[in-house]
Amino acid sequence: MEEKIKNLEKEIEIIKERNFRVETDKAWEVSWTRGLFIAISTYIIAGVWLVIIHDNLPWLKAFVPAIGYLLSVQSLPFVKKWWAKSHVK
Repeated sequence: MEEKIKNLEKEIEIIKERNFRVETDKAWEVSWTRGLFIAISTYIIAGVWLVIIHDNLPWLKAFVPAIGYLLSVQSLPFVKKWWAKSHVK
């Protein structure tokens, strides 16, 4: 009996650890830190590419994909709610 209790306690701890990882991953997915990091990375990569191909105003034009990413991330919660209403029953 004591062995069963220890096994159950161990299983509960494993579940708690998994839940913590899942909650952390979910929080990271919707965090501003992640979004800004990706937007800044996108800006730098686009800017470097535009400089390499000798485009005019490369750093100004690099804002387009970065801002597009941020706007798309901001619209996703609304799109998700709309989608859930029509697809989840």
